[in-house]
Amino acid sequence: TVTPQQIIIDTDPGIDDAMAIFYALASPELDVIGLTTVFGNAHTTTCTQNALRLLEIAGRPDIPVAEGAHRPLAMDYRGPADFVHGIDGQGNLDLPAPETSAIAQDAAHFIVERVMAAPGRITLCPIGPLTNIALALLLEPRLADNLAGIVLMGGNAFGGGNASPAAEANILNDPDAADIVFGAHCPIVMAGLDVTEATFITGEQLERIGTVDNPRARHAAAILPFYREFNQREAGRDGIYVHDSTVISYLLAPQHYRSVQMPIRVDCGHGVGRGKTWPAIDRHRRGAWERRPDVTILTEVDAPAVVALELGRLGLSR
Repeated sequence: TVTPQQIIIDTDPGIDDAMAIFYALASPELDVIGLTTVFGNAHTTTCTQNALRLLEIAGRPDIPVAEGAHRPLAMDYRGPADFVHGIDGQGNLDLPAPETSAIAQDAAHFIVERVMAAPGRITLCPIGPLTNIALALLLEPRLADNLAGIVLMGGNAFGGGNASPAAEANILNDPDAADIVFGAHCPIVMAGLDVTEATFITGEQLERIGTVDNPRARHAAAILPFYREFNQREAGRDGIYVHDSTVISYLLAPQHYRSVQMPIRVDCGHGVGRGKTWPAIDRHRRGAWERRPDVTILTEVDAPAVVALELGRLGLSR
């Protein structure tokens, strides 16, 4: 038997975060050893409540939740994406309060403690703004050397943004943190809009989730219509882009992706380009990119294969 890969999911749940968390918990190849919460799709306190609720729904209240940063490193929080995920981050379902509560330790200290106690074994999976990860790297300079790696959802290397013409939402929510994380000397995989906007679950496939009789699928079926309506308005297509779950698909089936290796800098200025993830396209890697580590930037995806994998784990056969 293969030992499952230990992961910590850093998250701002969010409808697509909920899908990614359920997907990871339904995958025996992965051992989710904790959730850490951050602002983004909703305020951090709301995201913490959602993380606890999602673990209860999935029958895994044993997994610790550590609450993280309430604001970006060097700016004000831009505010919740309630038009995408609902005021409560879960499609305005108005769920009952969780029976469990977050641990006393904050996210950055939890990450440091867990990683340093298991050198080379834990992969961080951030699917929200990168504030907690940056804080952990600043707190413990040896953290990067002790990580198995970071697989993150965020950024847009070779295309436009979704939160501004230049930037993807997770990065725009804390560009300074993102620039710190992309400079960490450990294996980093960036699953950005380059592949997430090429991965689409159709309305018809979403409706089939509602036919599965387990608590995870029932919750997904209840929250997805809100997100689907947002996508219909914004993209003019019936269905949803697969953003956060791409991190899980990559961990399970990296063969379905193509990538390039380049260092990344994040635009931390205050002009129109703020939050843009810039790959060092010129091979000389001069100036701001000098001595920056390579990042594995996902560029292509076998979308039908990864969608089938995710739907299968959520309880749907083809």
